[in-house]
Order: sequence, then structure tokens, then C-alpha cells
Amino acid sequence: MDRSDFWRAVAMVALLALFMATLSYIHRRPVPRPVSEAPAISAPDDLSAELRRCRALGPEDAEDPHCRAVWEENRARFFGRPARPLLPQAAPANPPTANAKEGGER
Repeated sequence: MDRSDFWRAVAMVALLALFMATLSYIHRRPVPRPVSEAPAISAPDDLSAELRRCRALGPEDAEDPHCRAVWEENRARFFGRPARPLLPQAAPANPPTANAKEGGER
């Protein structure tokens, strides 16, 4: 075996080793991350509670200014803008009860 055949065989083995190393690198799987046992359920926030309250009011109270602000904040949060904290609202004003309609004070 002369020198050129020897170096040709060395080059072929080196290329084969490089090819095998490249294939093993490409097909290497990432290390699996440990999965936490805790469920990924987010705690309800104040905005969600206010949305539920405004949804329960119904269509007759759709013009409530506080509910309009809550829905606007919900839209802002949906479209990626950070939601601002809402100020707590006082109890909603209720219309007069049936006692007031019957004849006033007693």
C-alpha cells in the first residue's frame, strides 16, 4: 500500500466519523424538563370578578359606567396591553323597593 492510498483511507475514515458525529448531534433529543405536579390554573383576579358581576347585571344595566370601564380593561388585556388595576366600586344603587311605592313611610 503506497502513501496516497493510506492518506485516502484516513481521509475517508475522518469524513465518516465527522458524518456520524453530525448525525448524532442533529438527532439528539433535548433533556425533558421536570413537570410540576401543581396544576397551571391561574387564580381569579379582581377584573375577572368584576366581569362576572357585570355579566350578571343583564342588558338593562349595560350602560353602567363602571361595567363599561371593566369591559374596556378586559379588551385592553386581551389585545396585549397591560391591564390597570380597577378601583373598588361602591354597592350599585338599587331602584326603590316595593315598600316605597305602596305609600311612603310608616
